[in-house]
Amino acid sequence: MKRKYMYGLLALIIASIIGWNVWPSPANSYSEEEETENVQPAGPDFNADSAYAFVQSQCDFGPRYMNSEGHEKCAQWIMDKFKEYGCKVTSQKADLRGYDGTILKSTNIMASYNPEATTRVMLCAHWDSRPWADNDPDSNNWKKPIIAANDAASGVGVMIELARIIKDSKLPLGVDFVCFDAEDWGIPQWSEQEDPGDTWALGAQYFSTNLPDGYAPRYGILLDMVGGIGSKFYKEGMSMQYAPEIVKKVWKAARQIGYGSFFPDMEGGMITDDHIPVNQNANIPCIDIIPYFPDCEQSSFGPTWHTLADNMDNIDRNTLKAVGQTMVQVLFTE
Repeated sequence: MKRKYMYGLLALIIASIIGWNVWPSPANSYSEEEETENVQPAGPDFNADSAYAFVQSQCDFGPRYMNSEGHEKCAQWIMDKFKEYGCKVTSQKADLRGYDGTILKSTNIMASYNPEATTRVMLCAHWDSRPWADNDPDSNNWKKPIIAANDAASGVGVMIELARIIKDSKLPLGVDFVCFDAEDWGIPQWSEQEDPGDTWALGAQYFSTNLPDGYAPRYGILLDMVGGIGSKFYKEGMSMQYAPEIVKKVWKAARQIGYGSFFPDMEGGMITDDHIPVNQNANIPCIDIIPYFPDCEQSSFGPTWHTLADNMDNIDRNTLKAVGQTMVQVLFTE
C-alpha cells in the first residue's frame, strides 16, 4: 500500500506552513491519576489463535490482488464468515480504474453487528493484496504478487475474530466491519510514472463518496498491518489532525489493559491510507492503527512491507492480541 511517511526538508517546510508535526515527539506526561488507574479489562477475551487462523485462511487462497481467482474466492469467504457470526452483510461493487488503466472489479464489504442500533462505530481494513513485491530486496521479485499476510489479511482477521466474540455479548453498540477493496493497486516503485498519491485506496475513495443512506458512525478505526513481528503503533500524523480524541481514546485503552508497549505515546509520520478519504469525503473521524519502524532500513512500515516475506512466518499472535484486545476495550467502554 502507498502509505508514505513524510520525511526530509520538504516535509518540514510543509509542516511549518500548515502546523503539522511529522516527527516523533517525546512521550506526553500523563497525570498521576491516569498512570495509576486500575481499569479492569472490559468485554470478552480476544483469542489470538483464532485471529491467526483467520489470517491463515485468507493466505490459503494465495495472492488476492484485483481480478485474480484468489481475490474472488476470498471475497466470498469473508462474507460467509461474517454471516456465520451473525452480521448483516452487504457488498458494494464497482468497476474502478487503476493507475495503468486496468478496470478493477472491486468489492467493498460491510458486515454489521446489531444493525438496528443507531449509535455505531466503524472498524475497517483493506482486504486486497499487492500485485507486486516492489519493495523486495531482490529486484527479481519486484513483479511477483505477495501473500500479504500482514498487509491485508491481519486487519481482516482481527475484525472477523471481533465479530465472533461479540456475537453473543449483548453489546448495545452497533459495529460495522468494513473491508475495503482496491487499496493496493497503486503505482509500483519500478514504474516510471510519477505517483500523485490518488492511485491508492480506490475502494475507500469509492465508499466514502457512496455511503449507505444515512450512514453516520461516531468514528472509524482503520486496522492496517496489525499482525507483524515487532510492530509498534505510533500515533499516525493524519489521524492526529483529523481525530485526535479517538487517538487518545484508543491509546489510553491499550495502556489501561497492559498493552501500552505496543502503542507508544509517540507520533509517527503522516501517511496516505484508507482513512484519508473516509475523513475528507465522508466526514467520518477515522484514525489509522499502523506500525512504524523508525530504524528499519528496508521500510518504515517494517522489513516485510511489499516483499515476498509478508507471509505467515512473520505474523505474531502477540501483536494480534494487543490490537484485538484493545479494540474490545474501546468497544465495551464506549
